Amino acid sequence: MSIDPGELVGWYESAQRDLPWRRPGVSAWQILVSEFMLQQTPVSRVEPIWLAWTERWPTPSATAAAGPAEVLRAWGKLGYPRRAKRLHECAVTIATEYDDVVPDDVETLLTLPGVGAYTARAVACFAYSAGVPVVDTNVRRVVTRVVHGQADAPARARDLDDVAALLPDDETAPTFSAALMELGATVCTARAPRCGSCPLSRCRWRSAGYPAATTVRRVQRYAGTDRQVRGKLLDVLRGSDSPVVRGQLDLAWTSDTAQRDRALDSLLVDGLVEQTVDGRFALAGEGDDARDEGAR
Repeated sequence: MSIDPGELVGWYESAQRDLPWRRPGVSAWQILVSEFMLQQTPVSRVEPIWLAWTERWPTPSATAAAGPAEVLRAWGKLGYPRRAKRLHECAVTIATEYDDVVPDDVETLLTLPGVGAYTARAVACFAYSAGVPVVDTNVRRVVTRVVHGQADAPARARDLDDVAALLPDDETAPTFSAALMELGATVCTARAPRCGSCPLSRCRWRSAGYPAATTVRRVQRYAGTDRQVRGKLLDVLRGSDSPVVRGQLDLAWTSDTAQRDRALDSLLVDGLVEQTVDGRFALAGEGDDARDEGAR
């Protein structure tokens, strides 16, 4: 079964959300920033931070010049802060090796720090109108239901081929990709699909009577995890304009000292936090500044 491009694109033209990174004049770099931020993070949390970010640092060179510590501060509560560090590394690479211009082909994009298979294709498609398949969880869900008649399925090696086979062979392919993603995000959702609002006249899952999922979805918890502890420690460092002593970090999480120590060690290993020669702690890039100041 295929998806009628006319039905999907026609629906998208009137139903798409007004997201700032979709507006005219948005650069390829700013689209790339949105893709980094949107990984495992809701649009509602990304939008205000993306707007402030792109106003402050509209280009790769501006982001690169800011330094990793400022980038980590600006990342705020988006979570998974390693993305911020990788985004800064990506900015440095584009500024120094590509004359501040984001590459337009998938293979080159894949060589950039922090850019994986999905992000490379999303940037090529949404920034440069390339007719390449773009597969995220929303797209996978729509194709699984409409084409394969199943409620849900894990990522599969054939996903890219499945979506590539659905793409129209004309200039509407990028819009079709955006529409497929939008359908999964707003109508064909994971927990409460609004099938009565679906623009597609044919869907194998609907025709089969909406069979239940055969896989159990694991709900990711946050409270009490190492992720939460890492966030608490980073909050202390974001709020300080100079390195802090270990005692200040210890106060950020007192219920499990072993977990706190483990979280701090992981931040050091990830390069998000640095330790100065006198034993204090700082965001990446600011530990060196403290050593320089001490030498003076």
